[in-house]
Amino acid sequence: MKKLLGKKLKVIDLGLESFHDSLKEQGVDVLHVDWRPPAGGNKRLMEILKKLK
Repeated sequence: MKKLLGKKLKVIDLGLESFHDSLKEQGVDVLHVDWRPPAGGNKRLMEILKKLK
């Protein structure tokens, strides 16, 4: 555990830009990925999209 905590933190942020910004301000190496759930998370629309494949 000490080995892990003693290393520089590197983070991949999925979707929450404010989380990315907060980490960046603290000097953390962070990559922001603008990810959103398919169809906005609407289950009915996701089922329709699955049928289109």
